[in-house]
Amino acid sequence: MRLRFARVLLLLWVGPAAAATRTFPIDSRTSIVHIHVGKTGLGSFAGGHEHEVIARSVQGEVAADFEDLSRSSVEVTFDATSLAVIPQGEPEGDAQKVEQAMKGPQVLDARSFPSIRFRSRLVTGKQLSQSSYELKVTGDLSLHGVEQPIVVPLQIEVRGDALTAIGKVVVKQSDFGIEPTSAAGGLVKVEDEVTVTFRIAAREGA
Repeated sequence: MRLRFARVLLLLWVGPAAAATRTFPIDSRTSIVHIHVGKTGLGSFAGGHEHEVIARSVQGEVAADFEDLSRSSVEVTFDATSLAVIPQGEPEGDAQKVEQAMKGPQVLDARSFPSIRFRSRLVTGKQLSQSSYELKVTGDLSLHGVEQPIVVPLQIEVRGDALTAIGKVVVKQSDFGIEPTSAAGGLVKVEDEVTVTFRIAAREGA
């Protein structure tokens, strides 16, 4: 009798908590990850150029508990081999060369380390309105075979079964064992810090 009563109490305690968590698989087709690569160095004003990169094949899910945000989690993965340099702003024919160098062994080494993944460890934040939330997601970014902790600020909008997350984070290449590339004898150099902006679209039950 006592055992049965204990089981009932356990179900009453676990059931509502489990029901409060909603799972939103990421929609790769409508999600956008944009990476800005700047330039620096003594000769940067005279030569070289910045690069704009997009990430394709974004996968993962957001598990959201809007009653207790700390129970939420985020996991996002994309394929390094799917990164593409945007031709606009690049000298004619350079986009493909930059893309090959970026994926090559001197930078991302995408063939050896094809997966770029962020997995949360802690979610904190507050509700801004009936459908929007401001979050701070602490987690681990795995890139180039190295895992480092980062904090990602997010703005979340939830409408029906659709969730949209937007945010921006700065990542230092050297933290992941990547030496920023240079040209013109080192006078022009890619900045160590790259800026990642994103708009993640996810849909419950997708």
